[in-house]
Amino acid sequence: MPKIKIERGLYDRLKKVTATAGYSHVEEFIIHMIEKELEKIEVADDDEAVQERLRGLGYIE
Repeated sequence: MPKIKIERGLYDRLKKVTATAGYSHVEEFIIHMIEKELEKIEVADDDEAVQERLRGLGYIE
């Protein structure tokens, strides 16, 4: 499994937020945040593709 390095100060902040938010491990919190951000980007890409297709079909300018 790939590993990433995180600055100590950021990791300490993550530990505090992890406990407050009810996650059992920092890794669980980080994975959840990354998944949420990826979903936002993927949805934005999908919306853009739909707009391009509609533009190509002449439905929007």
